[in-house]
Amino acid sequence: MAEQSLTLRSTQEAQALFGKHDRYLRTIERALGISVVARGDEVKVTGQEGAVSKATRLFEDLLVIVRSGSPLHTGDVEYALRALEDPRLIQLRQIYQERIEVPSKRRFVIPRTPGQKAYVDAMRTHDIVFAIGPAGTGKTHLAMAMAVENLTKGEVSRIILTRPAVEAGERLGYLPGDLAEKINPYLRPLYDALYEMMEIDMVQRYLDRGIIEVAPLAYMRGRTLNDSFIILDEA
Repeated sequence: MAEQSLTLRSTQEAQALFGKHDRYLRTIERALGISVVARGDEVKVTGQEGAVSKATRLFEDLLVIVRSGSPLHTGDVEYALRALEDPRLIQLRQIYQERIEVPSKRRFVIPRTPGQKAYVDAMRTHDIVFAIGPAGTGKTHLAMAMAVENLTKGEVSRIILTRPAVEAGERLGYLPGDLAEKINPYLRPLYDALYEMMEIDMVQRYLDRGIIEVAPLAYMRGRTLNDSFIILDEA
């Protein structure tokens, strides 16, 4: 039998690492066949030498997430366990080290999957990036975070957010209200993502000054878009 110890920074860190009612800890114990005893800030891992070594690496990877300030999820633990057995998978700490800085209370956005990390890497290294995927996979969210980071760092001078303003078979003329009222429901997902990345008063200031512009795709023809970060959603 082998034993290794880890020292945590606080009991709060231990709670975040082990999960509610120690559910992450129990998942790791069952998967690796080890025993984990936590007393205060010290964690002792006991079991077969190879399993103990894997568990220690796993806890170190999970601590990267906890210490970044991002909440730990069951999917993170399950992915980290798979990555221990499959060398083709990107290590969890590598995914979470790709932080996107945003000027909101959350401070940064972190890609949570290998696909999201590849998406962020592509946006950092290419001028034009196409992203295709199911709803809820972070396409608009991560693009917005990258746009805001580039703006706050002075790498671009404005953000332009655009989206088709009609669904299939609809015409704006048949919708009630003036132009703003007609198109606003279709642009709402872009506003929602924007408010996640910046404080509301800052967003409003930038919108008023034209530093951030939200417009329907039909109005983008003929525009000159120098020094801009452009997000075309639902293209």
